[in-house]
Amino acid sequence: MTEQEILQELAIALFQKEKLTLGQAAQLASVSQAEMMRLLAARAIPLHYDELSFEQDLQTLRSFK
Repeated sequence: MTEQEILQELAIALFQKEKLTLGQAAQLASVSQAEMMRLLAARAIPLHYDELSFEQDLQTLRSFK
């Protein structure tokens, strides 16, 4: 496995265990949120996106400015 694949696997596992938001998982995996959603969908992992997740994603996005 490449380093990128390992990071994607870790991000998927942590997202599935609700330890990371979608945005955080995408950042860890070095992919866009859209690509992260595709990775999750390919494994039939549902999105658990609530208001707290949304706020955390907003904070993550703001940190890039």
